[in-house]
Amino acid sequence: MIPIFPFKKHDSSKYSIKYFFGERCGSMNKTDRLLAIVLELQRNEVLRAEDLAATFETSVRTIYRDIQALSEAGVPVIGAPGQGYSLMDGYFLPPVSFTVEEAVTLLIGSDFIEKWFDADYANKSRTSRGKIEAILPEPIRSEASRIRKSFRLRASAEDVARIQEKAYMEAIRQAILEERKIRFRYSKRIAEADGNRHSIRTVAPYGLVILHESWVLIARCDLRQDIRHFRLSRMNELIDLEDSFQLPSDFHLDVYQPPDDRNVRVRIQVQSDIADKVRESNNFYMETMEDHPEGLLVTFRVRQPEELLQWVLGWGGEVVVLEPEFFRLRVRNEVEKMLKRY
Repeated sequence: MIPIFPFKKHDSSKYSIKYFFGERCGSMNKTDRLLAIVLELQRNEVLRAEDLAATFETSVRTIYRDIQALSEAGVPVIGAPGQGYSLMDGYFLPPVSFTVEEAVTLLIGSDFIEKWFDADYANKSRTSRGKIEAILPEPIRSEASRIRKSFRLRASAEDVARIQEKAYMEAIRQAILEERKIRFRYSKRIAEADGNRHSIRTVAPYGLVILHESWVLIARCDLRQDIRHFRLSRMNELIDLEDSFQLPSDFHLDVYQPPDDRNVRVRIQVQSDIADKVRESNNFYMETMEDHPEGLLVTFRVRQPEELLQWVLGWGGEVVVLEPEFFRLRVRNEVEKMLKRY
C-alpha cells in the first residue's frame, strides 16, 4: 500500500535528511552539508550537535565548524548551552536551484497528481507545474523537458473506472482533514452468506491509499465496529455527515498494516504455453510459482476461494485447480452452468 492522506499540517520532521540527500550523508561535500544542516534546523525546533553529527555521519567537531561557517555567512543560528542549536524565528532559507534530475522528479510528480487525484488537486498540479517551469533556467528547463518526454504515465481503459473514484475523493479528503464521518452505499465484490452484496456504511475516514491502481479508504466502520477498507469505485450515494470523530492517537497511516486473514491456500496447474502470461498477470493473491514438467504450479493464499473464481475461469481449460477439493467442485459447477447457457 501506498499511504497518501491525511495531513492536517506540514510535518516534515518525519522525513530524515537522507530522504532529500541520499543514503550516504557522510560522503557530502561541505557546501551540501551546510545547506542540509539549515534544512534540518528549519524542520526541527532544536537540535544538538551530537544529533547533527549522527545524521550526517561526521564528527561533532565538524558540526561545530559548520555552525560557525553558517553564522559567518549570515544564517541566524542560535546556540543554547545544554540544549542545542535552532534558527531565529522567521528565518527561511531562500529558494534553491534545482538540478535537471530534481526538476524532472517534480514535474513527473505533478503529472502523477493530475492523473490520480481529484479535480481540485489536478488543477493545482497544473499551476504548480507552470510555476516550477517558470523559475527554471532555460538550459535546465529544456533538458528537463527532453528527459521528461521519455517518461509517460499511460492512460488506460481503467481510467473510466477512476471517474467514480475522483468524483468522491475531494469530499472524502475534506472529511478526513476535518474529522467528520461519511455515509455511503457500498457494493462488495463477493456476496455475503445471505447473497446480498450491498450495504449502507457509516464510517470515520482515517486515510486514503492507492492499492493495486485503485483508491482505497481506510476507515472505522460503525457497522463492523472495526477498521475496514473500501474501494472508492464501489461507493455510491456518498453523504457528508455532521458527526465528528477523533483519530486514535495510536493510528498512523504511514505504518498501518491490515491484519492478514488470508488463511485458505489454493494450488493450480498452468499449461506451459501460457505460463508466461500467468506470471505477468501478477495476481494479488499469488504466493509461489514453481516450474514442473507438467506445467507451472502456482500457489495462492486467499480469504475465500471465490476471490479467485473469475480469474481461474478466465484462463479456460489452460489451468486446472488442484486443491482444495471444494474449490475444484465450485469451478466445475460454474462451468456446468455456463454450458447450459450455450
